[in-house]
Amino acid sequence: MDYFIDIELFPKKELRENILLNQLYTEFHRRLCDLDSTDIGVSFPKYKKILGDVFRIHGKEEALGRLQSEEWIKKYSKNYHVSKIASIPKEIKYRTISRVQQTMSQSKLRRLIKRAEEGKGGIKNEDIKKYKIKMFQGGLDNPFVELISGSSKQRYRLFIEFGDFQDTKVKEKFDTFGLSKTSTVPWF
Repeated sequence: MDYFIDIELFPKKELRENILLNQLYTEFHRRLCDLDSTDIGVSFPKYKKILGDVFRIHGKEEALGRLQSEEWIKKYSKNYHVSKIASIPKEIKYRTISRVQQTMSQSKLRRLIKRAEEGKGGIKNEDIKKYKIKMFQGGLDNPFVELISGSSKQRYRLFIEFGDFQDTKVKEKFDTFGLSKTSTVPWF
């Protein structure tokens, strides 16, 4: 993972930064699925409370070349600029960037209610209100991208968690979102 590509977003009045990032990330995820890639990671170098207007893709030069040569990246080209493949700087830190999921959700509550109705355990009627209160209090405040599922066409939020800075890199596999709980990406 010695190379990177930066994609800088150029939001407009009618197309905000988060909408552009959502569209771009959805296409990026589809492309990683098509390639069955586990060696490409992402970072958001302008991250503060939101992910920012730069989407950075990390990988080997060959993998980034394969990724960059495809049409997916040209689809919204008037709304962003794609850099050439470049080497990462020498003096950098590393960090994990991973997906984090809420443990309590509306869909999980529906499954618990259905199990209770079928007599297979689940949740008691008097506990439903408590579950909902706890669910809303424990919501995630992590930055996220909103993606569209390729199979169900439903929108869902992919919440992102940034790990602590590290001096050494950890090389393992990334998922098809370019995220990993163990593999690090260069941070600069």
